[in-house]
Amino acid sequence: PYLTEGKSNTWGDSLNLDGPLSDEVRKYVIDNLLMWFRDYHVDGLRLDAVHALHDERAIHILEEFAVETDRCAAELGKPLFLVAESDLNNPRLIAPRSAGGFGLAGQWSDDFHHAAHVNVTGETVGYYEDFDSIGALAKVYKEGFFHNGTWSSFRERSHGRPIDPAKHTLHQLVVCTQNHDQIGNRAAGDRISATLNTAQLAQAAVLNIAGPFTPMLFMGEEYGAKTPWPFFTSHPEPELGKATAEGRLREFEKMGWDPDTVPNPQDPETFASAKLDWTEQERPEQARLQNIYRELIALRRTNKDLHNPDFTSVKVDFDEDQRWLVLHRGGTAVVVNFADSEREVPVAAKKVLLSTEPGESIGDGKVLLPAHGAAILGV
Repeated sequence: PYLTEGKSNTWGDSLNLDGPLSDEVRKYVIDNLLMWFRDYHVDGLRLDAVHALHDERAIHILEEFAVETDRCAAELGKPLFLVAESDLNNPRLIAPRSAGGFGLAGQWSDDFHHAAHVNVTGETVGYYEDFDSIGALAKVYKEGFFHNGTWSSFRERSHGRPIDPAKHTLHQLVVCTQNHDQIGNRAAGDRISATLNTAQLAQAAVLNIAGPFTPMLFMGEEYGAKTPWPFFTSHPEPELGKATAEGRLREFEKMGWDPDTVPNPQDPETFASAKLDWTEQERPEQARLQNIYRELIALRRTNKDLHNPDFTSVKVDFDEDQRWLVLHRGGTAVVVNFADSEREVPVAAKKVLLSTEPGESIGDGKVLLPAHGAAILGV
């Protein structure tokens, strides 16, 4: 009795986590989780698509995962963690169990991706529509989610709930500007590097790595890989391959895909096109971008302001018309110019800690940033 008829998700019938004879199903799943920690020495797991776990028991399977993970960590004498891949915007996943939460170490904030993507690329189709403002990015920086009980035009309903800054830390939200889903779930699997220049790619890196959350990078992102990441499959059953391809077109109908531009997931060439071209790192502009990533990671590691986990440490100023944003973190300011021309941003700075584009200058309580420039300043 592993599956439950009548409770379906994107992939078919759901796991039987709460119906008759579900005790052994849950034990099977939990034993699998512990196997990765005990037998394969994995430090942490990403739990895929937790919204597909239908469980109406008093103790949700995710809470049981967290309890067993903590128990295993004590047994092995090493820290172990679980991160939920979730777009539910539900802080209960990461709330302490003492406060009625599931007690997971972290969860994804897709809202950060959407807000950063829109402001860097200008794309506003489908689920990006609500994020068409610098104010949306500012809200995510300060509150963790954009949709925290607000209307979602893509879902045509209210979505999410607020994060309590007294119960949560910034580090519990895992964010990115690119990942396998956000690229693979595009019609052609194109990365943002297919349309953005180096300055804009560096700007995206600053938003992510110098932001207050736990940053995640996608393979090849660090040097602006040009290779696509299209959705590919290798189903041996032709009917399943056909059903999967057609199902994706239906799932992303609101994104306005042209079916003629979508690669056939079953074609081996679709898979081959996704392989990284490592020689790209040797090209001057891509090598420069990779160096910026190195500098950003080093600065985040050494600058205490940039890894302060306290939600109340985040302050944001922005100008929607002039298209600039300043993220204040203690004595450090992250300044970003989204405009196509240079901008004067009112921020008093003593020194430049990092700059992505030549031409910035500070003085007289302001900083001058070139088009699509970003800088991290000591204030």
